[in-house]
Amino acid sequence: MSNMPFELSALADLISLAARLPQGDPQAAEAARARQNALTKPPGSLGRLEALAAFMAAWRCTDRPVINKAQALVFAGNHGICAQGVNPYPQDVTAQMVANFEAGGAAINQLCRANGADLSVVALDLDRPTGDFTEGPAMTEAETLAAMNRGAAAVDPGADVLILGEMGIGNSTIAAALAAAVFGGEVARWVGPGTGADAEGLKRKVDVIERGLALHDGLKGNAPALLAALGGREQAAICGAVLAARAARIPVILDGFICTAAVAPLHGASPALLDHCLAGHVSAEPGHRLLLEAMGKEPVLSFDMRLGEGSGAALALGILRAALECHNGMATFGEAGVSEA
Repeated sequence: MSNMPFELSALADLISLAARLPQGDPQAAEAARARQNALTKPPGSLGRLEALAAFMAAWRCTDRPVINKAQALVFAGNHGICAQGVNPYPQDVTAQMVANFEAGGAAINQLCRANGADLSVVALDLDRPTGDFTEGPAMTEAETLAAMNRGAAAVDPGADVLILGEMGIGNSTIAAALAAAVFGGEVARWVGPGTGADAEGLKRKVDVIERGLALHDGLKGNAPALLAALGGREQAAICGAVLAARAARIPVILDGFICTAAVAPLHGASPALLDHCLAGHVSAEPGHRLLLEAMGKEPVLSFDMRLGEGSGAALALGILRAALECHNGMATFGEAGVSEA
């Protein structure tokens, strides 16, 4: 499956996809752990750096994984739910920020440069927002699949790691709706300030999401259908990119609340679909920690960030690079002539 471009033809296929996609290589991971134990340090003394090296070994199928090419993708979309007043900013800001990314003026540009990632921005039909999910489905199945396949097609099969981010006015509401739909619980637990909503704005977001969930209640338990009903094009594109990366055995670093919520439908279809994904950081957005706990993901960093754009994931790339520098560059006890305990 990794020798051909990834493309999805039906949302229902997500349910059985995990069994057909590549798995991690346990032998490579074990060999990487054995190397860690032979390096000039007490066993386990590099903590999660050692675990990250073994994780990379498993997915790159080698005991000495390297990052020659790191790809960062930021997907942008607009949302019909903005008609409900869930965001203080006009939707024009999405396109304006895309232009800022392309001009190199955003935080993600600086973080990708600092940590060695090639950034691409994919704007998804910004002049054609999705539907208002309080009135009907946000997207048809065909629209959802088209966005997923655009996300998949953007993945460079030659990358050693993929960083994912997003931009879209109103998408913190989309994220909270997807999280609540897939994992349940009180909607208010998932809703946060996003780009700066006040108390009245938070109340409005909760109300809008509750109405949307009630309208689409018949889809409960059908995670792929929930992606179409409640999601946006950038969320679908992120899902497609995650799956294409899996087909090519490329590990993924997810960004914050919105990016993680985007893949909640994949987790709902099969948690194994996210086995190759790291959580780059835990966002200051309150629902993110809950999401990571529900998915069983431990964040690499906790830096009180809540920007989005892939910024936390790009920062985590630096940690991942450091883990592999230690893994590949340190001497073993035998090489260094150091006596073992």
